[in-house]
Amino acid sequence: MIQALPFNDHVADYEKWHEKYPFVFQSEVEAIRDLLPAGKNIRGMEVALGTGRFAKELGIREGIEPAPNMRALALKRGIEVMDAVAEHLPYKDMQFDFVLMAFCISYFKNLSQAFKEAHRVLKKGGALIVAFIDKESVIGKFYEQRKLYSVFYKNANFYNVDRIISELNGIRFKDFQFRQTLFRPLDEIKEFEPAKKGYGEGSFVIIKAIK
Repeated sequence: MIQALPFNDHVADYEKWHEKYPFVFQSEVEAIRDLLPAGKNIRGMEVALGTGRFAKELGIREGIEPAPNMRALALKRGIEVMDAVAEHLPYKDMQFDFVLMAFCISYFKNLSQAFKEAHRVLKKGGALIVAFIDKESVIGKFYEQRKLYSVFYKNANFYNVDRIISELNGIRFKDFQFRQTLFRPLDEIKEFEPAKKGYGEGSFVIIKAIK
């Protein structure tokens, strides 16, 4: 994973962003929830879970986070979090019913290796859920333009949907499902935006892929 230092040194700014855009966060959470496996005895984990905001809202109890200050806040939120990176998950093979990657793929040092690790720790029939800002979307283009001036986006690699599909296909994931939300520029989102199936309209895309 690319250096976690910007996030580690700017936890307060990260938290304030979510407070500034509550409907953005709510729309993202519910779009992800729409694709999470449901049922009793489901075990899931989140990769690079940050301060635990998504994990807490989605009922995910464990995961990894390399930035110590973010990890500390996640622990306070009741998440069992280990110090590790996406390319080297500290779990045995076939442990999880699902793995969530929300907003973190742009910071992986090796995207393919991270997806391979997710594949390894998933049970047969388990789901990898990848949630990200589409590089070709309204918000994606806005973030690209701000890369040089942003603490958080300076080292980010934004991807379009086709690139992620190609990577997942290469690791033998199958049976893709898609959701999308955030259909307007960031500062114009003043209410909850329900997710739609597919991709190409919303800036925030979720791909569910089965092992």
